[in-house]
This record gives sequence, structure tokens and C-alpha cells, in this order.
Amino acid sequence: MEEAPHGCPGVDSAQAGRGASCQGCPNQRLCASGAGAAPDPAVEEIKEKMKTVKHRILVLSGKGGVGKSTFSAHLAHGLAEDGDIQVALLDIDICGPSIPKIMGLEGEQDGESHCVKPSSLDTISDDVTRVYSDKNDYHVPTGSPEWLRLVSSGELAFLYVEDNLGVMSVGFLLSSPDDAVIWRGPKKNGLSLCSSGMIKQFLRDVDWGDVDYLIVDTPPGTSDEHLSVVQYLAAAHIDGAVILTTPQEVALQDVRKEISFCHKVKLPIIGVVENMSGFICPKCKKESQIFPPTTGGAEAMCQDLKIPLLGKVPLDPLIGKSCDKGQSFFVEAPDSPATAAYRSIMQRIQEFCNSRQSHNENLISP
Repeated sequence: MEEAPHGCPGVDSAQAGRGASCQGCPNQRLCASGAGAAPDPAVEEIKEKMKTVKHRILVLSGKGGVGKSTFSAHLAHGLAEDGDIQVALLDIDICGPSIPKIMGLEGEQDGESHCVKPSSLDTISDDVTRVYSDKNDYHVPTGSPEWLRLVSSGELAFLYVEDNLGVMSVGFLLSSPDDAVIWRGPKKNGLSLCSSGMIKQFLRDVDWGDVDYLIVDTPPGTSDEHLSVVQYLAAAHIDGAVILTTPQEVALQDVRKEISFCHKVKLPIIGVVENMSGFICPKCKKESQIFPPTTGGAEAMCQDLKIPLLGKVPLDPLIGKSCDKGQSFFVEAPDSPATAAYRSIMQRIQEFCNSRQSHNENLISP
């Protein structure tokens, strides 16, 4: 994959494609034409589609393996325990979609059950739209279905876990959970047609319906996927981001970068969750630090950066077991200290979203 040159002026700059640093860049012609800076009409289309979604929450992590997808799934399960709340979970972790497994939907790629529209995923129109099929900027294994399988109505269906909990993941579009999606192209500077195109399709073409909470599980880091989802949801407004970390400094270093990213793109931060925060013995109730916070953990970092610490979730082996079985941890272990921590964190997230909604309503009221 070719790298953009050092000192790239960016697609919005008047020097885009014309500056000295642009010489030899694979995107030079596109930048010089102004196409890269042109407003994407999908932004307004997504804004219209998102009018039926009350709250939009991004779940971020600076480093992989800190429990981001597990938290996203538990947040969705917990919110959906209230039967009057409609929840949707969107998985845009393109290279490692684990939500289907965690939510008990692995093997549902054909949409034979749980599907919003049973015919949507197993009846594909003859003139199915093939996105970027002539550009050699993505690769899926031979024999797997088209990575964007649009139905004849022009909408993608998502799968239901419960009557009020729907899920959409790139994992549903692969013929096997072992298949790899491997994309190549220019440096992810906003011109990539791969991941950003898929995210656009998900936000614009999924039939979301009336949703109280849309939870977006993102990949680790600060890459094109994050820029794309912020760009496409900007007009519709994002309530904020929940950032996951573990107590070790090696994880906190990357979380600081994630917080910097949020500030740069003006993404509100709901708060930080410290996952795997100690282990509470189920017999003696004594807490042990499995991953000692050598620099004070998330609590010290949040105090330093003036970011809310939503809570600390202790280790519980049943969390991993429930995820492997595709079942709700809250049902499997209702009395676990981790369950109590999750519920406290969920309450704080709901309070943040409700206060933000009230603030926005006051701004637009006459």
C-alpha cells in the first residue's frame, strides 16, 4: 500500500494535489480535481435516515483486545432489557467483526431466522448493485457473497436478537466466520473507497426504523472507519463516544490518542470505562489486581485530562463464557460485581444522552 507523502496538505486545502509534497502521490490527480473535497451527498441522505434514531453512541478503544466489542454487546443487551427501548447495534470492525459471535448470531448470514425482512438477505435481485467491483481495492475469498448485498428494495436488513434489539455487522456478509476481508488502496486519508463505502452503505441503506439507541462498535485506533462514521453522522449529531481501556499504561497511551482524536473531530466524550479492572473472588470477595495500574490507571488519566470515568468493570470468567455462547452476561451472572458495574455505567450513559437531548431541544425551541 502506497503512503501519502509527508506534509500532505489534505483534501480540503487549496494546495490539494498542487503542492510540492503532492508530487508522486497516488491521489494527486483526484485531489487536484477537487473531487476529494466535494461534499458527499450521502451525508444529507444519512441525516434524513437517522431522523428515526434518538441517540447515537460510538464505542472506541485505542488498542485492540481491551473488551470494546464485549462492552458494546453488553451495553446493547442491558439497554434492551427495558422492553420499551429499541436498540440497534452496528459493527463496523471490518477486519475483526466479533459481534455476530458475541450476540449469538454466528451462522445467521443467510438470514433464515431473526431477520427483519426474511426475504431480504436470502433473495437477492438479479441486478444487485456491485460497489467498486471494477477497482481492485478490496478482496473477499472466492465463493463468499458480495460484501454489500443490496436487496431489490435498496435496503439492507439487520438481524434481531430480541424483539427490540437488532444487529448489523460486516460479519453477516461473509460466507464463513473464518473468511478474511482484505482491502488495499491509498493511505486512509478520506479518499479510500473500501471501508468508508461500506460504512456509508450501512448507515444509509439499513432499514433502522424507530430506534432509541444506535450503538456503533468501531475498530481499535483512529483510522478511516472512525473518520467516516463521524463524517457521515455529523449532520445527524452523535451523542458521544465511550472509550474502553484496561489499567495498564500501554493501553492508556493509546487511549490518550483516542481522546485527542475526539477533540480534533469535535466528537463529545461521554466517558472512559476501565475494563478488566481487578478480580473479585466470588468466595471471599477479596479484590486482586491482575493488571496493576502502574501509572494510576484510567482514574488518574481521567482526572488529568478532565474526562469522566464512567466506571470500572472487574474481571469475571463468565463474561468470556457468555460471549462464546452468544448469551447475555446479565442473564448468566445477574449477581456478579461486573454486572453491577455495567449497570451503573449504563445508567450514566443514559443520563448523559438524556441531558444532551434536553439541551438540544432547548436550543431549537422558540
